[in-house]
Amino acid sequence: MIDTGPDFRQQMLRNEVDNVHAVLYTHEHKDHVAGMDDIRPFNFKHKKPLEIYASESVQAALKREFHYVFSDYKYPGVPQVRMHDISHEAPFEVEGIEVIPVRVMHYKMPVLGFRIGNLAYVTDAKTIDDKELDKLKGLDVLVLNALRIQPHISHFNLEEAIEMVNLLQPKRAYFTHVSHLLGLHEHISGTLPENIQLAYDGLTVSC
Repeated sequence: MIDTGPDFRQQMLRNEVDNVHAVLYTHEHKDHVAGMDDIRPFNFKHKKPLEIYASESVQAALKREFHYVFSDYKYPGVPQVRMHDISHEAPFEVEGIEVIPVRVMHYKMPVLGFRIGNLAYVTDAKTIDDKELDKLKGLDVLVLNALRIQPHISHFNLEEAIEMVNLLQPKRAYFTHVSHLLGLHEHISGTLPENIQLAYDGLTVSC
């Protein structure tokens, strides 16, 4: 799983997700971490802590927001986690699968995207330096943020997201982290290049 947003529980129920063994965190903003308490059913099912992969700044935020998870005295029933340090400087493995972290900038905040095989997930990006862009070449699928039509200080707008896709040349791209200010799905979809689609709840992709 990448991130645990505020509606994490509803997403798991709606999509009938029975197994989550690990969570990779992109950054510490509330809309990406707020649902961490709802990992507990997976603790109960697997009878072990959930593996959490996060940068130092994300770990600090989780320990602040969910202090009871990391307390010396564990109250019965609180989420159980095993924390792993990650950074953009080195790949890591999750369940035997290599993950390549990609550092992007969310205005002045570092955010991690993740490349897994020929699929990459990048959210809350405004700028990406050349060294990190190299990690995103040769993709089958790129998932990328595109917040709205107008420029934004910390997110790609639609034009910038399209430019990034044209630069990286993945076979397919899906735009996510969109707001109502982007416009209606049907209208915007009709304006996009053939290899770009708007993502939606419940979308599945393969590559």
